[in-house]
Amino acid sequence: MKEKFEDASTLQNLWMPDQVSTIAPEVDSLFYFILYWVYFFLAIVVVGAIYFGWKYKSNERGTTQPLDHNNLLEITWTLFPLFLTMVVFFWGAKSYLKMNIVPYDAMEVNVKAQKWFFSFNYKEGFNSSELVVPVNRPVKLIMESQDVLHGFYVPDFRVKMDIIPNRYMVTWFEATKVGEYDILCTEYCGTAHSQMLAKVKVLNQEDYDKWLEKANVVDESIPLVELGEIIYNKNACNTCHSIDGSNMIGPSFKGIWNTTMEHTDGSKVLVDENYIYESIIEPQKKIIKGYEGVMPSYKGILRDREILGVVEYIKSLK
Repeated sequence: MKEKFEDASTLQNLWMPDQVSTIAPEVDSLFYFILYWVYFFLAIVVVGAIYFGWKYKSNERGTTQPLDHNNLLEITWTLFPLFLTMVVFFWGAKSYLKMNIVPYDAMEVNVKAQKWFFSFNYKEGFNSSELVVPVNRPVKLIMESQDVLHGFYVPDFRVKMDIIPNRYMVTWFEATKVGEYDILCTEYCGTAHSQMLAKVKVLNQEDYDKWLEKANVVDESIPLVELGEIIYNKNACNTCHSIDGSNMIGPSFKGIWNTTMEHTDGSKVLVDENYIYESIIEPQKKIIKGYEGVMPSYKGILRDREILGVVEYIKSLK
């Protein structure tokens, strides 16, 4: 029975991602309703144009009788599209309300979007670079942008919401299948827009509870260099800073330790622990010459040990 259902789902979504939320089937149904009617009217126009083009390709048949109008035809092409339009309107309005009225018992996660990554702040008091949620439970996202317009989009959930600076944006979803799904930014937000990616991990309730217990604990057993490498990859440092000496949006981390950096104000500062810490917490305070000041602050996102890990990781990149 399960195999039959999966086969039917595959046939229904020939080019769409899997339906992994409670709203996804409703969104897809409306989409296909509109799509198939568009195909229907397109076929009428194309077939009609070909038929009449062939039928009246020459004047051998002579002139046709003039027709002022046809009441039945005019009423039909007025009322039938009107009926379809109203169906789409009320169907769409119902789905729109369902997508924007958050269930009362939804768990809340704060989402921060900035160039060029998403971070997720849980009510338990910790941040994560991945959105981890339990299956079959409504999740309310309270989103804010730290700089420019961003777009939060999970294709498998059929959930999309623009994140506008200087205001909170809200959306919600309820995942129906355990798995890992992509989060994309759908508003052009700068040079690394295409790399502004994240993941939604949907877990069963037991696994989610275990993850929640561990998530707020700093693992002291991980060596600092290894921790720094994890932070480098998980917190979007790799979108701006290379580790092989190549130029990107920001300076490469390779070989910068214990060197002197020149800034746009003409000052020169030695790259040491204090300099890296300040660059992470207050990146706009000193802008390196030749680069734009686009780096966001990681204050409140990275813990002290994580920042220390980044320092040790940079030290290791000789």
